[in-house]
Formats: sequence, structure tokens, C-alpha cells
Amino acid sequence: MDKQVSARNAQGCAERVTAVVNQLVDERCTRLPHEGRNGGAPLPSHDEVGKIISLSRRLVFPGFFGASGISYHNLQYYTGIAVEELYNCLRVQIAAGLAFGEQGKESIKDDAKSMALDFIERLPELRRVLFSDAQATFVGDPAAPSVDEVIFCYPGVRATVNYRIAHILYELGVPVIPRMISEQAHRDTGIDIHPGASIGESFVIDHGTGVVVGATAIIGNNVKLYQGVTLGAKSFARDENNNPVKGVPRHPIIGNDVVIYANTTVLGRIHIGDGAVIGGNLWITEDVGAGEKLVQARPDNILRFK
Repeated sequence: MDKQVSARNAQGCAERVTAVVNQLVDERCTRLPHEGRNGGAPLPSHDEVGKIISLSRRLVFPGFFGASGISYHNLQYYTGIAVEELYNCLRVQIAAGLAFGEQGKESIKDDAKSMALDFIERLPELRRVLFSDAQATFVGDPAAPSVDEVIFCYPGVRATVNYRIAHILYELGVPVIPRMISEQAHRDTGIDIHPGASIGESFVIDHGTGVVVGATAIIGNNVKLYQGVTLGAKSFARDENNNPVKGVPRHPIIGNDVVIYANTTVLGRIHIGDGAVIGGNLWITEDVGAGEKLVQARPDNILRFK
């Protein structure tokens, strides 16, 4: 009797599981990632994209990341190996990214090789700009004992490295991969910078957690953002189907030498003039003039003075 009950229970479980499987494979409610892709090409790999970040960081800041014991005597050897490894990883992942939205395009592999080489050629300039970011972070933080510690430890620099790698690939027209790179920084640091944003040199993110920079934001040179700052969109233009219109400039333009303190939100396509200083916990939706300072005197009152 017990065996019969057990058999019926097992059959009932199997039927319920089969019913769920049938629902999950129903074509009417299932979307597979390879649909519409070039020949069912593989998706980009999050692990391999992480490797692109790691290799790029090793090449930009040799000795800080990756193999230890690097010196000027063996630097060329280690650099050559890392560049070759980065190129191979890039061309495969860029090809997967290009295939993500392409159908029947035969030149994807050649395009990926060309884009990978273009990225490699921009590594020296990437190093120069990233060192300006690290130097500015060191100068602006009295708690930082050295530029080396800033490079090695600071989450703002880590997120900026990812952003600048992603932005180069974004400018080269690589789909998907730049966003994967920026989201890895978002996951690791809590800093969310869209790869499409344009950011000048000597960029500083102090502390960093909760910083958000939108896709069409433009940031000048020597700008400093504290934790919780948002450079976001005020509203979205919509099409006839009430869907947001893509590609419309909708984020702030920040001038040179600007400081924005913690938890301030700056929204819309407004201009923050050169040398402006914006205090913490403010909601900014109008232009701020060059050299202007905004502070919160009371919760319902913002004082402007020069």
C-alpha cells in the first residue's frame, strides 16, 4: 500500500515538473538571446570582459596589478605578453558584441580585429589621462598618503578606469561590451557611469558610493564629485507610442574646475559654469553660473552668492 502511494506521489511530482518545463519552453513566452544574432554567435562573456579590464589596468598601471616583480628590466617582456593577450581577448569579445545585433554581416571578425587594434593604440593616451585622474585624487584628498595608494585602493579611480576603457570602446562603435564594463564597476564600487558620458581629465570621485553619471552628461576638466551625486535626466521626450526617444541630450553639462558635494542631484540639460561649487543635499534643475556657489541655508531655501 505504501509503495502504491509513493508511486502515485512520484508520478504527481513528475507531472507537475513536466507542466512547468512545457510552460518554460513555450515559444510564445520565451525569448532566447541568440534570436536575431549573426548565425547564433556566442554571447559576450562577463568573465572575458573582466579579463579585458584586468589586462588594460595592468598595462596602464604596470606593477600595481597582475604579475608582481615587474621592473624596468623586464617591463617590455611583460608588456608584450599582456598586449597580445589583451588583443586576442578584445577581438573575440568585440566580435561577440558586434554579432549581438547584426544579422548576416560577413565582416564582423575583420571589424573586431580593427577595433581591437584601435583600442590597443589608444593605451598610451589612456594611461596619461588616468594618471591625471589619480594625481588629482591624491592632491584633493588630505587622507591619501601617496598616488600609489590612490591607484591601488581607491574605488573612485577603479570606477574611472572602467569608465575610460568602456568609453573608448563606445567611441569605436562597439556594442554591449562598454556597458558590461561599466556595470562591473557599478557592481564593485557602487559608482554608475554610463560609457557614453564625456569626461575630461583630472576627474575625481571622492568616496564614490552612489554616484550616477548619465549617458549624455558632459564633464569638463578638474571636476570633483562626492558620494551620492547624480547627474541625471529631468524628463524624457516620448514618441507617438509613448516610448522614450533614444539619443536625446538630457543630462547636465558640467564646466571645468567644478565641485559638487555629497548627495546633490543635478537634472536635465542644464549648464554648470566653470569654477562653480555646489553644496550637498541640493536639487538643481536650473543653470548655475561660472564661479557661483550654492549652499542650503534651510531645507526650503537655497542661497546663491559669489
